[in-house]
Amino acid sequence: MTDTGGYRWISLTTDYGTVDGFVAACKGVVATIAPDVSILDVTHHVPPGDVRRGALVLAQTLPFLPPAVHVGVVDPGVGTARRAVAIRAGGSVLVGPDNGLLPWAATELGGADRVVVLDRPDWHLTAVRATFHGRDIFAPVAAHLATGRPFEQAGTPIDPAELVTLTDPVVRAGHGYVEVEVLTVDRFGNVQLAAGPEVLAELGPKVAVAVAAGAAAFQVRTGDTFGSVPPGVLLLYLDSADHVTLAVNGGSAVERLALAPGDVIRLSPA
Repeated sequence: MTDTGGYRWISLTTDYGTVDGFVAACKGVVATIAPDVSILDVTHHVPPGDVRRGALVLAQTLPFLPPAVHVGVVDPGVGTARRAVAIRAGGSVLVGPDNGLLPWAATELGGADRVVVLDRPDWHLTAVRATFHGRDIFAPVAAHLATGRPFEQAGTPIDPAELVTLTDPVVRAGHGYVEVEVLTVDRFGNVQLAAGPEVLAELGPKVAVAVAAGAAAFQVRTGDTFGSVPPGVLLLYLDSADHVTLAVNGGSAVERLALAPGDVIRLSPA
């Protein structure tokens, strides 16, 4: 945050990709309104319309960025009755659609303390297109906030409890096992699970993994790094976001196991 109450940084997380000019248009709006603000690209390759994946990217990345206005645009409901919002959390502001994309990240930043619905046309571009709120609403609002315009003037306040939220991922403990949801798959084929270090500690050095209901379990070793097992061998490790993750040393766990986000697998001590 600057001495004038604005921000030096705006971050962008979208599903726009980089083949078209959508990202450049958003950056152009920011540069026109707030030419002294720097832009951080988190990613523009969230799978199209995958709000859950976008929410996870934001939640696992924003705590490591400086105080900023964080813009998230994964918005399959753009132009419908879904609201556009700004959330103040932990010294930063999150701007985007009210579709569940932002609350997990707000929690990771310390929790939402103020929320406004972005319904003030003077903060938007003059002509708002129904299918491009990233350019016409979210980018200009972020830029105005970065220049120091008061958060409260961006729109009508609402209770943070009114925000749309996503369902919590599955973590189900049973007698001698835990069932966990696949959260994400990264570009290396590592399969991140909805389980933290406490689950890994309880499982022990060898873990039985069943990837489908009724399927035979196979044994996997736990380790601290990919090199904890020989090349081509599966392992469970704690990733940089403190999530239990399945990987193959030098290979792809998602190809080996044919898993996808939303699948639920069973882990138990072997």
